[in-house]
Amino acid sequence: MFLSRLFSFPNPVNEITARTVAGMVLALSVLIVCTDEVWLLVFLTYGFLARVISGPTLSVMGQTAVRIVRILPFKERLVPGPPKRFAQGIGFVVSGTSLVLWLTMGSTIAKIGVALLILFSAMECILGVCAGCIAFGILMKMGVVPESVCEECRNFKVN
Repeated sequence: MFLSRLFSFPNPVNEITARTVAGMVLALSVLIVCTDEVWLLVFLTYGFLARVISGPTLSVMGQTAVRIVRILPFKERLVPGPPKRFAQGIGFVVSGTSLVLWLTMGSTIAKIGVALLILFSAMECILGVCAGCIAFGILMKMGVVPESVCEECRNFKVN
């Protein structure tokens, strides 16, 4: 019971919290590019993995965002969880690939992936556009992701 709760992703997800995490990802990604510190990329990659596995539960950024959003005067906006989890998975793949490239080929090539994270996290944080969620919706329409994964995503629309 404890493990199933620990390793579960919330559904639905508070959009304000997701955008707050995206802001932290944006700030950390910019910091990685500016400082050339690989340990920051390790932390970023861990964060994406933690959020895929457990939502905000094991993620420092996720826990921070949950606590910050609780005290902000914004009204909760609930959105389906599966597309957000998919987006976190893409973030893990991109940051993980960047980390491997950094360790094997140097920081210059790895920063291409980090630049992608800057772009997509800025879209989420500033504009409220979740590129991974859009991809998830397209994959559902193509039949790659079964509707049973996310019944509430059936009528997916891009903001």
